[in-house]
Formats: sequence, C-alpha cells, structure tokens
Amino acid sequence: MNVSPGRALPAIFSLPTLTLGSLALLATPAGAQQALMGSSDRPAVSSTNIDTKSSAEIAAGETIIVTGSVLARRLDDAPYSISTVGRDALRAAGPMMNLSEALGRVPGLSVNNRSNFAQDLQITSRGFGSRATFGVRGVRLYADGIPASGPDGQGQVSHMDIAGASRVEVLRGPFSALYGNGSGGVISVFTAPVKANEWELGADVGSYGLRQGRASAAARLAPGLDLRASLSSAQIEGFRPQSSADKRQAQARLSWAGERDTLSLALNALDQPAQDPLGLTRDQFLLGPDQVASVATQFNTRKTQDQQQLGAHWLHRFDEGVLREASLAAYAGNRSVTQWLAIAAATQGNARHGGAVVDFDRRFEGLETRWRWAFENLDFTAGAALDRQTDARRGFENFTGTGSSQVLGVIGRLRRDELNLADSRDGFAQLEWKPRPDWILSAGLRSGRVQLSARDAYLSNGDDSGALAYTYTTPVLGARWQASPQWQFFASVAQGSESPTLGELAYRADGTGGFNTALKAQRSEQAEAGLRWRGQGLRVDLTAFAIRTADEIGVATNSSGRSAFQNVGRTAREGLELAGEATLASPWALQWSASALRARYRDGFLTCAALPCVAPTANVAAGNRIAGAVPTQAWASLNWRNSQWGVWGLEWKATGSYYANDRNTASAAVAGHSVAALRWSKTTRLGNGGPRLEWLVRIDNLTGQHYAGSVIVNDANERYFEPGAPRSLLLALRLMDGF
Repeated sequence: MNVSPGRALPAIFSLPTLTLGSLALLATPAGAQQALMGSSDRPAVSSTNIDTKSSAEIAAGETIIVTGSVLARRLDDAPYSISTVGRDALRAAGPMMNLSEALGRVPGLSVNNRSNFAQDLQITSRGFGSRATFGVRGVRLYADGIPASGPDGQGQVSHMDIAGASRVEVLRGPFSALYGNGSGGVISVFTAPVKANEWELGADVGSYGLRQGRASAAARLAPGLDLRASLSSAQIEGFRPQSSADKRQAQARLSWAGERDTLSLALNALDQPAQDPLGLTRDQFLLGPDQVASVATQFNTRKTQDQQQLGAHWLHRFDEGVLREASLAAYAGNRSVTQWLAIAAATQGNARHGGAVVDFDRRFEGLETRWRWAFENLDFTAGAALDRQTDARRGFENFTGTGSSQVLGVIGRLRRDELNLADSRDGFAQLEWKPRPDWILSAGLRSGRVQLSARDAYLSNGDDSGALAYTYTTPVLGARWQASPQWQFFASVAQGSESPTLGELAYRADGTGGFNTALKAQRSEQAEAGLRWRGQGLRVDLTAFAIRTADEIGVATNSSGRSAFQNVGRTAREGLELAGEATLASPWALQWSASALRARYRDGFLTCAALPCVAPTANVAAGNRIAGAVPTQAWASLNWRNSQWGVWGLEWKATGSYYANDRNTASAAVAGHSVAALRWSKTTRLGNGGPRLEWLVRIDNLTGQHYAGSVIVNDANERYFEPGAPRSLLLALRLMDGF
C-alpha cells in the first residue's frame, strides 16, 4: 500500500487533553446521556436505565430506546419514527467495518458505501444530507452519547466501533430537531454493557484482499466497577486500483455504579490511511467496476486520518422529591487529516487557489448538564449544552518542481493557512405526559446559536477572514395513542434549522475575500403520522411524512479551486416508509422495509454547468429532483434457523433510479438496481464447557451486478459515479468465552 503521510502521525493511544475550561457541551436530547453507561438491545428493567414508576410497565425482552426520549422507554411507546438494529443483525451483516453493512434495512435511510475509505459513507435521511460530497451532512451522529458531528453539522462515522456495539438507533423525522443544528435525522451507536467476564478473538478474510483481526475483553473488576476494551486491525486492497486502506482502532470504557451515582470514562482511537480512486464519468463507469480515474494514479490521491477521543459522564439520582436525576457529560478529542487531491498544477497557478493538499488539525470538545423531574404521569428534562471545534487548516500544492523535474502527489508550497472556529450554545427542554394509560404526549424546545469564523494568516490570495452567527429555535410536538393491544397511532410536527458548514461559508460567490455573509441557514417544517400493528407473529410500521424547506443550500460558483454556495429557494419532500417482520411457519422468519420519497425543488435557480464557473448560468427548473435523493428503496431478508444446520439467510435490496446533479441531465442519471446476498452462520461449543466458535459466511452481490454504489453529488468534473462492490466472499471466525 502506497500512502505517504504529510506529517508524523501521533500514536494511536495518545490521549486528548480534557479540561473543563475548554470543553464544549454534549448536546443530545434527554435520555441519551445514559448511552455512556451502556445498555443492551433488551436490557433488564432497573432504576439504572428507567424510572421506577414506569419499570412495571415494561415486559422482559422488549426493546428499549433512549434516543429522542426523556428517559429510557419501550420502542413502541415512542411518538415518532425510530428503528433499532441489534447486535445479532450487526454481526451477521459483514466484517463490521462500516455502518452501511446493516443499516440498509432502515426505511427512509440511505447509507451508501463508497467502497472508498478515503471518503466517508454517503448517508441521507428522508433526503436530508444528499448534497454532501464528503463526510456526513444533515444527519446528527453519536457514539455512546458523544457527538460525531461538529457544531456546524459536518460529521463522520469512520471511528465508530460496530463490533462492540449492542445496537444502533436511527431516529427520523420531526423529533430529530431536538438534536440542534442540522438534524434531518439521528444515528446513535451504543456500546454493549458488561454483563459478565468474557473475551473474544475474531478473524475475517474476504475478497479483494480483506484481512481483519480483533480482540476484545470485558471484566467486572470489583463490585460496581467494570471495564470493556477492544483492539482491531484491518487491511483491504479493494476491487478498484488506488483503493487500498488500513484501519486500526482501539476502544476502552471504564464504568462504576454506586448506590446513587454512576460514572463512566470512554476512550477511542482511530488510525486510517487510505488511497482514493475518485469518482468516474459515465463513460468510465460503463466500462466496469474496476475502473479508476487516471488522475487518481497520476497524483496518488489518498488520505490519512487519525483521531483520539475521551468522554466522561456522571449521573446522580435523588432519593426523594420530584427532582430525580442530575448529570454532567464532557468530551474532548483531536482529529488530524491530510488529503491529496487531483488538481492540475496549472490550475493551482491561479493566485486565488488554495492548494490541492488539504491538511488540518482539529481540536473538539463538549460539555453538557441536564436535570430531570418526575411528577404524576409527567417527566420533564431541561439542560444546557456547548460544543466547540477549532481547526488549524492549511493548504499546499500537490507537486514540487517544474517541467521534467516536476514530482506530483507530494506536499509542495503553502497556499492556505487559516484558523477556523465553530461554536454552538444551546438550551433545551422536553416533557412527556401520560394523561391516560393509552396516551403519551410529548413536547420539546431547543434554542441555540452557532457561530462560525475564520482567521486567515495567508494573505497572498486575499483575506478570507470573517465571522457569521446563526440563531435557531426548534419546537416539536408529538402524540401516541394505543387504540387497542394491536393498534397504535402516532403523529409529530416540528421546525428545524441547518446552518451552512465552515466549508460552505469559506468563499464568496463574487470572488472577493471574506466569509459568504449572504448565505442563510435553511429552515424546515416537518410533519409525520404513522401506525404500528403488533399481532401474533407479525409487526408492521407505516409512516407518512411531509417536509417543506426554505433557503435550501446549493452550489453558486466553482472557480480557481474555490466552491461558493447560495440559497436556492424552497424544496418539498414527501414520502412513505414501511417496515415489518413476520414469524412464518417454523423455522422461517421474514423481515422487510420499503421507502418512497418525492424530493423536489419548488423554485428554479441557476447553478454551475462545468469548470471553471465564475457565475452560475445553468438552469435548474422548478420541479427538478434533488440530487442524490433516492426515490424508492426496498429491502427484505428471509431466514431459516435450525439447531444443527445453523442460520441461513437470503437478503435482497433494491434502489430506484435518481440523479447525481440538480440539473437532472442524462449524463448524471443513476440507474436503479437490485442486489442479493446469501449468508450462513452457526455457533458451536468446543469441547465440554469450552469456548464458543461462531462462523459467518457471506456472499454479497450474488449475481455480480455492476451498479453505482454511491454518487458524488453535483461533481463539477462530472465524475459522479462510484461503483458498488462486485460479487464478494467473506469468511469470519469469532472465538469467545467467559473467564
């Protein structure tokens, strides 16, 4: 693997400095702070994770959630759309390297694997986040209660520990407004709690050079004190040239529980160098999945990233009175990224160009406090939160020398030197009222301010310093009615706000220096209504939603290596989501989900057609589809279980056609496709009372379909297409036992 770092990488176990004077608030809705303490898919009911007045209402074996709720509650009690993906589903979906392996079953959510570790997953929720060309935008991300999204809304999932997770909760719709700036949805990953002393060793081998090893252990060190830790290392060559990657992770969590107090410390670290094969034009894509853009090998496009993060959470419970709990959560971390882009040396000759090597060191931190009161049939939570990130951002030329002595794909002269700051401050409150046994009413309010700024220290290409602040107040209302033991109805409405990111504010459309002060936050109004059926051997969820957004953000100009953004007017999103599972004649079981989304521009506007684009001239007509928003999706899994022959599963996923650019041109049309997968798993005991061995065999893309796994939305070079993986085989062995 040929990945050359631009700096000496810090050791994977180096710790961030955690100081209360520099911490930013952990801004998650009520109940989510309990994630730091851990909870299983189906936890035992106790005062540790749910108020005693409601514990009697929860039967053993029911799925418990915390996302979007005042306190831990049954999944079926939520007056909003939320799905969970449990531990067994995560472990059966693949090598547990990407959330895309298992989240394809969630209706309304699109999680596309770019098959490119130099870029993060492409995640959209009900069409939010589709404009992101890298990273995750419009969807808030959390790992054990710690934000993986910055104050400006940009986030990443590469450091999330899927192998150690007990479940993933996915919140869609209006209640995501409680998570602050840029929340079109919420994805929360929760680490499994320590239930017993145990260890596990895992090894994965697969197609295209996949090799992975993992080791983990959990131990109860003393009464009330436990530790969980894990290490993993993976390498993959990839099915495309210039796509190899290494991924090394480490996690540890120490938890203590006393009579009234609980305390936990969580640490994770990531080191991930990866090559970048870039996107393909339509003509290149049609040649097959193993194509690579020639400029990718010419410039050796690649990315190095490493991150260390530490989080702490303290919770105190009161014995008497209406005040039940008080908590304090804090986190801090460092993230360093160097990325080599494929931009010609001649293009960088423009005095305004910022260079083709992106290099930044980010410090992020947070702090949150919250209080919970419990009255008769009513729970109320209020708190305050701060988040902050500081980026020392630099840009360099991606070459040295000239003429015959020119070397490409290396760090050259400095062309950008800025200090970027993002800071958010929020206050929030949420209540849940149960006026009758069959009714739950919920209301929440979040009000905050996000401030974004840049201090430019490289003035040869103009002064791009500036600052801008956005304020928002996002209310939400919801209700759930249990009409009968089988039928349940819910509805919710909310307003939302999504500020531009630091990158979207960096440059003005007119080419002058300074922040893009004309760019406004996009505002949304959301409503949803749904029903749930819970019968013998059958579960069905159906949701309808409608979203109206004003001041949607889109591209204005793209010239001299600078992309400027604009507000493009109003958009509309409407859709239906269906999910269910059925226990058929033993030993068969069926799960399914389907989504339909109509996401369109209500106003026409002008955008860029090609590079360079000094002024937008291409028309986007009112009624055009929003780029990257998938109109139809379906997923199904048929399982057969036998104590002797293990578990066999046949999975199928289909995606409808959509466009990769807002102009909806033929060259950017993405054809619909469907892929199937076959899997087998079995757990056996080695010897009498010996360790357990878990086998997993998967064949993905059974029929060898050639399809676009994801797209680079509105790419100025028309390299939109990122091929999905061809037929691939995975063999996973996992040895585990207690001690």
